Amino acid sequence: MAISTELLWALIGLLLTIGGTFLEAFVAMPTWHWGANSIQAHSLGVTYQIGAVLLVGCLGGRNAAVLSQIAYILLGLTWFPVFAQGGGISYLKEPSFGYILGFIPGAWLCGYLAFKALPKLESLAFSCLSGLLSIHMSGILYLVLSYALNWVNTSELPLYQALLKYSVYPLPGQFAVICAVTVLAFTLRHIMFY
Repeated sequence: MAISTELLWALIGLLLTIGGTFLEAFVAMPTWHWGANSIQAHSLGVTYQIGAVLLVGCLGGRNAAVLSQIAYILLGLTWFPVFAQGGGISYLKEPSFGYILGFIPGAWLCGYLAFKALPKLESLAFSCLSGLLSIHMSGILYLVLSYALNWVNTSELPLYQALLKYSVYPLPGQFAVICAVTVLAFTLRHIMFY
């Protein structure tokens, strides 16, 4: 891919990640009673942030995905409120910051695997799941180290509750977002002929 194309995908990835941070994921479900409220929206309990990270990996490749996430982290650490709870250097002490750091290896792995095989639903889903696993492994490692070295305020939550809050509870919603990202990436890769 040309450098200008990678830079364009990196910019798109940065904008998607920022937007996805503040956009909650919902699923529409029909009810048994047809009428005014026949289709109801149910929250998945997550945002589209991780979906944006993985989508740019599937569409732009590993370099564009990594550039977009480095730019996202640098923007957030320099007081631009692009993270879920704001921004600034003090965000390093947030328990969730390890997951944000995990966007870099997760985006790289997803982008690398997405272009190793032909764009099929199975290969794109595998690349997204691998990227998600990488994000969670980075986040868990950061949590364990930060609790062991007292980087974060540990009086708020014990470690096992923090692991449940940041890694276990969001997984079902993140799996649903990955399904949407896989189908979207598959469709767009075929429309764009690559």
